[in-house]
Amino acid sequence: MTKPLLVASLSLALLALGSAELPDASRRTSFEASASGSVATGRYRTSRRDAAEIKRRLQQHESGTYIGEILLTRDSALARWHDRVERPLTVWIQPTSPVGDWQPEFVGEVRDAFNAWSATGIPVRFAFVSDSSRADIHVTFIDQFAEPISGKTRWARDDNWWIVDGDITLAIHHDGGEPLDRPAVHAIALHEVGHLLGLDHTSDIANIMTPRVRVRDLSAADRSTMALLYSLPPGPVR
Repeated sequence: MTKPLLVASLSLALLALGSAELPDASRRTSFEASASGSVATGRYRTSRRDAAEIKRRLQQHESGTYIGEILLTRDSALARWHDRVERPLTVWIQPTSPVGDWQPEFVGEVRDAFNAWSATGIPVRFAFVSDSSRADIHVTFIDQFAEPISGKTRWARDDNWWIVDGDITLAIHHDGGEPLDRPAVHAIALHEVGHLLGLDHTSDIANIMTPRVRVRDLSAADRSTMALLYSLPPGPVR
């Protein structure tokens, strides 16, 4: 029996920038996020969930991260992809668009955003494909959103909180009609790929995952939070 989809929506505005084969999952929950504009090392290795050990590792490594804000937003649960090093996640980025002000260089900016997160050392790699039917993840461009955002991410997880697929949509224009330039598209893509990988918003405006993006690159806290997330198993932390 299929579990009804639960959708959580988050909004974000961009400021000063002018966002293979899947594990079996018979029941999935959908998550949606939108945007405009000392790390833990080693994987968590265990054959079963050890709640006490998970909490210990969180307490030991949470300094310098915003993992606590994610747990508050997600009702004390973490979501992430399975390790995908030997079998990278395949990504299709829309290669062209009829939308005015779209630039071919936007494709490279999005690709660089994926690679920037992969370079943090998490056990996830990306392979870019030209055939959309072979892709785990799709990135598409639209003219603009009706709401004051410039990017949106949707992903689905299974009952064990493993993320199993996802898609990103990026706007070419702000909702007011102003075109986004290459640095802005790169920053928005960084934010959205962060969501795709399992991060949520943080209140610190120095980070790419703040609800109102003011920076153009990953912060130390962005990297540390992602590293901590991918050193733990997904699921409730109670």
